[in-house]
Amino acid sequence: MSDDSEVPPQDLAARAGWLYYVGGLRQDRIAEELGISRQRAQRLVARALAEGLVRVRIDHPIAECLELERALRQKFGLSRARVAPRAGPGQDALRAIAPVAAPELERIFSDETPKLIALGTGRTLRAVVEQMQTVAASHHKMVSLIGNVAPDGSASFYEVIMRIADKTGAPHYPMSVPVMARDAEELALYRALPHVKSARTLAEQADVTIVGIGQMADDAPLFMDGFITAEELHAVQDAGAAGEIGGHIFDSEGRYLDHPVNNFMVGVRVPANRNPVLCIGGGVSKIKPLRAALQGGLIAGLITDELTAAELTGS
Repeated sequence: MSDDSEVPPQDLAARAGWLYYVGGLRQDRIAEELGISRQRAQRLVARALAEGLVRVRIDHPIAECLELERALRQKFGLSRARVAPRAGPGQDALRAIAPVAAPELERIFSDETPKLIALGTGRTLRAVVEQMQTVAASHHKMVSLIGNVAPDGSASFYEVIMRIADKTGAPHYPMSVPVMARDAEELALYRALPHVKSARTLAEQADVTIVGIGQMADDAPLFMDGFITAEELHAVQDAGAAGEIGGHIFDSEGRYLDHPVNNFMVGVRVPANRNPVLCIGGGVSKIKPLRAALQGGLIAGLITDELTAAELTGS
């Protein structure tokens, strides 16, 4: 940022506080990032703390992020958009996104009207849940969109429904079955199990759905976590895979692939109904799948980081 003359002082203080407390940058690096002197960077960090902008989270909307939120809503017809300030050069986008996404989940669970909330899995959602505060939400129900068992029988390390249940006290319905069947006969068997059938029915009726998003490059989470083989990964890549939500793979236009890997996924595809799907994700690897999901209308809301939002909107 080479010229901060038109940036509101509180915005600049909030950004400096974010870079210091969340991004972990030293004051000389903050000065370089914002294009100001080290002395001013030091004063801004102190101001952020003194004015109560810094708690565990930055409690002030930064102007650039608000503009990106508006641009995301306008360009993709989103009902909800939240943009986290960047956490500094070289920082993982998830480190910035999680503290912004956590209050959004808390608001959903704080709603007094009982809701059925469907949940995906993954590293992003797990990081967000770890940032959540405890919310009394036993009047809500939660259900998993996706199985929680790997092909070798081990439990999925990134399932989040149990962790959110610990934070909210909400009754929860995990989908205790493998993520993917090996053939049509096995798929029919899994989906006929009473608890799976019940979970799928609930997921299809959800009032709100909260998901992460996965890339389908060589570091695809589905492959890295052992749910699909290298051969299957290359096959869906050849078929035009751009990303996945809940294990279901879509192309660059947000259309689900007609492919055996997709056809044997046990869980529920989104959107399953007209109720909103909120996606949380960001970073370089997520830009391609996010753009595809947005263009295909697979998601109605997005929580992401500043750099990803700028790339998606062309800002």
